[in-house]
Amino acid sequence: MADHALLHPDQIRALRAENPTARARDFAQMHGLAEADLVAAHVGHWATAIDATPDGLMPWIAQMGDVMALTRNASCVHERIGTYEDYHAGPHAQMVLGSEIDLRIFPSHWVHAFAVQEAGEDGIKRSIQVFDAAGDAVHKVHLKPASDVAVFDRMVADLRLEAQADSLSLGPRALVEGARADASRADVLRAEWDRMTDTHQFLKLVRKLKMNRLGAYRVAGAPHVRALTAEAVTLALRGAADQAIPVMIFVGNAGCIQIHGGRIEKIVPMGPWINVMDPRFNLHLRADHIAEVWCVTKPTKTGDAVSIEAFDAEGALILQIFGYRKDVDPAAWDALCASLPEREEVMA
Repeated sequence: MADHALLHPDQIRALRAENPTARARDFAQMHGLAEADLVAAHVGHWATAIDATPDGLMPWIAQMGDVMALTRNASCVHERIGTYEDYHAGPHAQMVLGSEIDLRIFPSHWVHAFAVQEAGEDGIKRSIQVFDAAGDAVHKVHLKPASDVAVFDRMVADLRLEAQADSLSLGPRALVEGARADASRADVLRAEWDRMTDTHQFLKLVRKLKMNRLGAYRVAGAPHVRALTAEAVTLALRGAADQAIPVMIFVGNAGCIQIHGGRIEKIVPMGPWINVMDPRFNLHLRADHIAEVWCVTKPTKTGDAVSIEAFDAEGALILQIFGYRKDVDPAAWDALCASLPEREEVMA
């Protein structure tokens, strides 16, 4: 974010006062800012800089009761209401394994955090907002009417940083790694793919072969992968909703992956967006950002795991949809995936 320091915090606040209704991410992009710059400019007003460490944040958030968890990337927003239960600490990764809030956390990217208490039409809107070193949002927690505000207040007092600066020193945004493939090792890839017993072994396998996820998909071929049309993601969501097929929807960025597990019901298109608008789960997907879609089959100890995976034009993973496998017959999901339209021209 080379431009983020060109505007003084006073200027950022003045511009925001003129345009208070624009979404924070859109407003930041409009003015050449990182989203974290916008929030930091309001430290001492409606934002408080707090410790971004997940081990510090998660015990407090768990006590707040029903909240909305939000994780996004440039093309997809994943919002889930629930309670942060069953937190697992770890040096390199952490997990929240609640019945509704299901997260994989990579704490090295949790760099800047703020407790936000912003005036809205219906009173004060409270949230916890975490950003990476470049100032991009990693994870947000929005309090709901039933959330425990007293716990939020105690968290702010406990995690408040001594230095309450209204500007940040941010680094450059990491470049997206495009597809990395080695067609000469395709046979080795397929042979080792067939020996997998768990989907989590896949990334280790492709790294060993000096490829990445998208590159491996491009060279693996059937029956391991099938290239699908861009509309296949929307068709998969509609099919899962219409046939009441429970799914797992993964959306993430470098610092957090958020997972919905269960049925989806209401699919609503809106301009370039395809949306899931259920009472406790919302998904907002820029369908026009989808450049490649793959139907991927990975062997596990309990049978094949079949996923629909979408990538943008730069090769960044947008989202993954799996059939929900816990105590559910995978046949309906597998049949839905098999019915999705294939892409005739496969990228080299």
